[in-house]
Amino acid sequence: MKPVDRHLAPALLFALHLTAAALLPLSLAAADWPRFRGPNGGGVAEAEGLPSDLGASENVVWKAALPWGHSSPIISGNRIFLTAAEGGGRSDAGRTKVIDREGKLYTIAVDRTNGEILWKKPVPRPRLERYEPTNSPASPSPVSDGENVYVFFGDFGLISYTAGGAERWQLPLGPFNNVNGHGSSPIVAGDKIILVCDSDTDPYLLAVFKDSGKIAWKTDRPETTRSYVTPALYQPKRGELELIVPSAYFLASYSAETGEKLWWVNGGGWQPKSTPIVHGDMIYANSWESGTALPADQILTFDQVLAKADQNADGLIDEVEFKIIEPKRALYLYDLDHDKLIDRRDWDFHRNRATSSSSIVAVRHGGRGDLTGTDRVVWQLEKFLPNVPSPLIYQDVLYLIKDGGILTTLEPGTGEILKQGRLPEALDKYYASPVAADGKVYMISQSGKATVLKAGAQWEVLASHDFGEEVYATPAIVDNRLYIRTHSALYCFRDASLAP
Repeated sequence: MKPVDRHLAPALLFALHLTAAALLPLSLAAADWPRFRGPNGGGVAEAEGLPSDLGASENVVWKAALPWGHSSPIISGNRIFLTAAEGGGRSDAGRTKVIDREGKLYTIAVDRTNGEILWKKPVPRPRLERYEPTNSPASPSPVSDGENVYVFFGDFGLISYTAGGAERWQLPLGPFNNVNGHGSSPIVAGDKIILVCDSDTDPYLLAVFKDSGKIAWKTDRPETTRSYVTPALYQPKRGELELIVPSAYFLASYSAETGEKLWWVNGGGWQPKSTPIVHGDMIYANSWESGTALPADQILTFDQVLAKADQNADGLIDEVEFKIIEPKRALYLYDLDHDKLIDRRDWDFHRNRATSSSSIVAVRHGGRGDLTGTDRVVWQLEKFLPNVPSPLIYQDVLYLIKDGGILTTLEPGTGEILKQGRLPEALDKYYASPVAADGKVYMISQSGKATVLKAGAQWEVLASHDFGEEVYATPAIVDNRLYIRTHSALYCFRDASLAP
């Protein structure tokens, strides 16, 4: 099938097409990709007829221009949903570059059969929160329950639309204290929308009723700091539905019904970004970015800091006192709430970060409370880890893609390394998570270098392709089609050598 040339369509026919498409039910598709990284965030689809060669023009069904944004496409029925930004400034860790208060945020619905934009709705933007250059104000991905769509923006909060683009409700949230901007996407859990709202101050887990947008419960998480994770769901054979939430320095499970913290495993890095994987009764969580992994007894406690440096005996450390204990460091690196004072929580965060180690942990479900050090922790690996991309388990092989194009396959049950090597045409950083179907694994680097693998413990590179622009979004797979979002476009691919 050749790419669709949408510019040849007469305006009247185009308008009629949009009207008809908007009336199509969401249930047309045999399978959906309803949230970030597909069903339960696993990145795996039941699909056939996917191409190996992403550079062959005959495999491109259509290509649609889109505004900028890092959110990943999700698919419900005949619609693709994304978020995007137009105009607006960029802010790097508080060092404001260009601020354009007229910059717009959008939720967009695309017809997945031909790439036409069905609707594009502006989102309220009462503020412009800072974010680092590898993030965007439209990074969290939408989620669909099969009938409606739900989106989150750090500059506003949650909004729900019907499939046809009619607004259902709004829930303003924030502002948030997250120096890198947001990355957590909402998910559907029964009759609720769940959102991780982790930041350096007042982090919490939120559930709202999906039909009304009213808050069902809110669980404060003072023991953690900023993260960019999207949770997964675990349904035990007996018992309540659980939310699996990687967190700074621990992995935890919460009741989806009440928000109660059920169990946890301590350890791991800070500011986690990867989505956990649920595979059978096993849970896999990657948490990259650690400190210097110093022993805790080599770092002063806050009481020791006060005894050494609190000259005015107010129980806090100001900028002058801080130089007594850290003469070569800047106070803002420790100051979570930006009040130019170090309190106990600020210092404990510093100690946790300095003693932390990045890791991927494999936990067998079962038990309550603190499971750290128990036989529920099956294995743990502290090297060859992704920064942002989530792990992938496909055909009983676990895949990890590390910056530099270092790909590692492991045996999921034991953590044994099966093969390791570099992707030859993609020695790059990675933000998009790998996805798999049809015996293939797809990986795309930050600069847009895509690698297609023959799946297996001893993986092989089938093909490589350079999109020529940055890619941060994770691909989506539905039926026999692969959808990839680049900086400026959304592509739809299928294997043109096979029958439609």
